[in-house]
Amino acid sequence: MEKEILEQYEKVKDILSEEEFLAEMEEIRPNYDDLPFINDADIAADVVNNHIGVKDISSSKNSADESEDDSSFEEVVMTDELLEKYEQVKDFLSQDEFLAKMNALKKENSDVSFMNEETFADQIIGEYIEKKNEILTEREEYSSDDIGLLENGDKEKSFTGVVKIISNPKSFKTRKGNSGRVCNVEVEDKTGSIRVVLWTENIKHLKNINEGDIVHVGGVDIKDGYSGLEATMRPRSVFEKVVDADPADYPEYVEEITPIKDVEADTTVNIIARITRIPPVRSYTKNEKEGKVASLELQDESGTISYTLWNNNVDLIESLDLNDGDTVKILQAQVRERNDEKSLSHWDGRIIKGDFDVPDFVHEFSEIGDLDDGDSDIAIIGVVTKIQDIRKFKRKSDNSEGQLRNFNITDDTGSIRVTLWGESADIEIKKGDIVKLIGGNVVYDEYAAEGHSINTNFSTQITVNPKNLSDEQLSLFNSIKESLQPMSIEQVFLIDDDNVDVDVMGRAMSVGDVRSFERPSDGSEGRVRSASISDGTQVIEISLWDDKTEIPMDVGDAYLFENARVRFTMDSINLNIGSSSRVIKLSEDEAKFLPSFESLEKMIYEYREITDLDEYDENIYVVGRIFEVFDVRELERDDGSKYLLRNIEIADNSSAVRVSLWGDDAQREFDEGEAIKIQNPRVDYYNDQLTLNVGRNTAIVKPSDEELLNLPSLEELKESIYVQKEIEAIEDEDVNVRVTGTLQDLVSERLLIRKCPNCGNNIGDIEIDGETTCEFCGEEFDEPRTTIMIPTTLVDDTGEIGITFFDNLVEELLEMSKDEIVSIVNDDPGALDGRIDDLEGLTVEVIANVRYDEYNEARRLNPRKILQKYY
Repeated sequence: MEKEILEQYEKVKDILSEEEFLAEMEEIRPNYDDLPFINDADIAADVVNNHIGVKDISSSKNSADESEDDSSFEEVVMTDELLEKYEQVKDFLSQDEFLAKMNALKKENSDVSFMNEETFADQIIGEYIEKKNEILTEREEYSSDDIGLLENGDKEKSFTGVVKIISNPKSFKTRKGNSGRVCNVEVEDKTGSIRVVLWTENIKHLKNINEGDIVHVGGVDIKDGYSGLEATMRPRSVFEKVVDADPADYPEYVEEITPIKDVEADTTVNIIARITRIPPVRSYTKNEKEGKVASLELQDESGTISYTLWNNNVDLIESLDLNDGDTVKILQAQVRERNDEKSLSHWDGRIIKGDFDVPDFVHEFSEIGDLDDGDSDIAIIGVVTKIQDIRKFKRKSDNSEGQLRNFNITDDTGSIRVTLWGESADIEIKKGDIVKLIGGNVVYDEYAAEGHSINTNFSTQITVNPKNLSDEQLSLFNSIKESLQPMSIEQVFLIDDDNVDVDVMGRAMSVGDVRSFERPSDGSEGRVRSASISDGTQVIEISLWDDKTEIPMDVGDAYLFENARVRFTMDSINLNIGSSSRVIKLSEDEAKFLPSFESLEKMIYEYREITDLDEYDENIYVVGRIFEVFDVRELERDDGSKYLLRNIEIADNSSAVRVSLWGDDAQREFDEGEAIKIQNPRVDYYNDQLTLNVGRNTAIVKPSDEELLNLPSLEELKESIYVQKEIEAIEDEDVNVRVTGTLQDLVSERLLIRKCPNCGNNIGDIEIDGETTCEFCGEEFDEPRTTIMIPTTLVDDTGEIGITFFDNLVEELLEMSKDEIVSIVNDDPGALDGRIDDLEGLTVEVIANVRYDEYNEARRLNPRKILQKYY
């Protein structure tokens, strides 16, 4: 490492090793592929800047310290120096065009601290000089220097030599996200050797160049690299084969092929071999930096050996389309030895895929039905007939996170479960794929149906949909694939045995809330969510458990449920979606064979107007507009647990009805006037009033445009529902009548009604001090359940009728909160009598329901809201 580079490295030696520092220099070198004046010290300084954020560039050039923020960007001004540069390209560009290109380059390279305006001008000149200066491509104009006499800093040098090493091109991305490629070629004459660096636009010259060819390299700049002198090519540089050169004038190229069994540690060798295995790429972390590695297995007639590709070289597997069975020539592979075992590593050499003379190697593929416990390093091929989602877990040893994925491979002899670990679990595999597995051990597995499964490791090759399958194999696998089509829900109902796994496809017709419960076995918390789906043949209820409850599901959307477990209940059949199941949301194109949600709705549910509803109606839907939204209430069950309830009222052309929403549904936001469609509600009578209960199999969705056309506006509904009546015209069971009258004969003595919170019986005015025992149910309680009410009479010109105001309506009449009222009356039972008496003669307009009081043989009003009050 030369002095200037070493000075830069000293700044980051606590962060990077020397090897890593030099590797990073090579990685960012492509950023400066057309900047021949940038030397290795400049690049080293940029590595430092990447890690410590300090611009300390050892360059004699002026630094253009522009910010990337356009607001601080200063456009280039034509100076005398730039004018001289422009004179060289004035035949190609106007001054305005020249400056526009300058500004574009200045913005693009704003983060390269040692580039300045002269740099950008030189780049522009290079583009156009290349077009008019063709002298370098005329052989008589070639000039050659001895490679051994080249020195760091030489410009526009040319030389001729024999190609000793060609590396595979490597892809890279600059910090600005631009893609490129770089390739190294070692050229040697009788005086020395040098590495030639070819960038993206130069690599085309290698199309017909091979090791041993004699080439002329022209128009390159010489600089020190980390392994000696380098010749960096520019866009106008020459790299071409010299067809009439005398080989005797150059060093001989000898391509010695070493048998695998004869490789020696710490040497560089050429081998010809067949690839027998390509395991998945693995990631690793070293010194807090991410890397990737893949170790191929090679074999020739003398033996086998692993061949390791690191980091960007891993991409060669894809770019060269390497597969097991391919024959390759590998040049300049480095031999390593560890634990008395030799291996090869790829660095600057080359992999050449071709048809080389290597003995055939055919894996002995086992039939799945013949596998048994203890079989090792097996090879199988088959169709994926079942696959599970990736599962995460914590390792007990160090609490680190791991992952695994199970899937089943099937051939015509049987099926077996395969477990992938770590990054292998991320391999894209889906049901119906053909998978070739090379390497892996068969182990006892009490949870697998076959009694054993395959465990994979880092050297296992997983090939998805391999090429070159025989017609016989394709025919077999296609027949297996045909059996993987999802089952219709109608067919599910014909299954005789539960605990069978099936695949079904359908649209969500309802999606319930997530419910928590305690498992009796270990006291752990579980979660479950109910939903219903349909494919047009039937509707079936599904239960999603634990992590599957977190999967978003929306009514009307289409889903594929893989590995759903059939379960019989007392009077029905449903599907369990557990840890081994998969829920896949389908696009509308993927769901094109399913009926639309609107079609399913009409097939499954019967439309009812509100006035036609009857108790115990099933599989119906109603469409209405919300005309009243009540507050959420928290209630308590007998076991002390809490639950939420919200009531809303909806109406259509025919009538109105109350809707009760529970749990999470109670917390949904509803707006007065909003149109909704309620599918599959439970229809009950509660307090002599028809009520729609939104249960776990009920869906609330937006009505269609056609349904909205038939729905009155909110104002129209209020006019039709809140029917104005005089007291004399009121009839039994009238609902939502609007009545105006004067309050008379208000009763203040019954303002507070106190009841046992356990049985609901009236406990009267007994004194409560601490725990009190209810004389009706015998249960103890600390506080009674208190209701506030004012019984009175409503009078108009036609007659009178009893009416009782409760809770929130009492608060509205007295203009006090319930807590205030209860507190005052508890301290002084008659304290509010005068305030109640002041209501005598108050005129109110109310919305009320009518009930018949059989005990007093008279009608009474149950007011729901007070529209107006005035004296």
